[in-house]
Amino acid sequence: MPKTKAADACCSTGCEHRFDHNNLDDLMAHNKKWAASMKATNPEFFTQLNKGQAPEFLYIGCADSRVPANQIMGLAPGEVFVQRNVGNQAGHTDMNVMACIEYAVKSLGVKTILVCGHYNCGAVRAALTMPARTPGVVNCWISDIREARNQAAAELAELDEDAAVSRLCELNVMRQVFNVCTSPVVQEAWADGKELHVQGLIFDLKDGILHRLTGLINNATDVYSLRFDGGSVKAGVAKPAPAKKATAKAAAKAAPAAEAKTERPRKRRAAA
Repeated sequence: MPKTKAADACCSTGCEHRFDHNNLDDLMAHNKKWAASMKATNPEFFTQLNKGQAPEFLYIGCADSRVPANQIMGLAPGEVFVQRNVGNQAGHTDMNVMACIEYAVKSLGVKTILVCGHYNCGAVRAALTMPARTPGVVNCWISDIREARNQAAAELAELDEDAAVSRLCELNVMRQVFNVCTSPVVQEAWADGKELHVQGLIFDLKDGILHRLTGLINNATDVYSLRFDGGSVKAGVAKPAPAKKATAKAAAKAAPAAEAKTERPRKRRAAA
């Protein structure tokens, strides 16, 4: 693909680079160019960077190459500790994520954990449309997103596919916020009275803007105010993705998910 002036202007993101993968000299040259530009802006930049890190944020986000954590928040190296994976998952059985949270909270002393998803997420779309028995590791990995889909099946069935993906992207973030908040390290920090905030965000690829999906969750009590029906912990958060009526085809696709929805058993009324 030939480069344009616009492509040259966004070279810092690498969005238009085409590398010869048999020879990574171009990649190494880009590194040297970047290092030189950082030194030109701040001669002490790497000296300070080498002294250690003291980030105030832990960012748990999607591995999607279009959503680089530091850049979308306008933060420099050393200002945010980053954990990224497919679909911004934060399951308690994932030792990678749990170790990252533990290190960030206990060793680095971060004050805020950000769980950030993005619209048009491939992992979320796969959870919505991929047959549950599809072989492969990815299908297993997105099982928690599929569970969020099942819980919201009735709502998603009223949307066309793109709108359903957007809505499920939001619900997935809220589900992972809940996972982070109920993780042993975060619960321990709150029990010890430490200052620690958790917030759910979503990134819009169409305009580059981050939106809040939850308010700041500051303690264990706030966690259980989270609702998975589109509610949030506090007022003043971003509105859900706009709903669109489903086409017959989209409704047919959503039907299996609706059937898979599990309802909580209702409590029996006490005998009079």
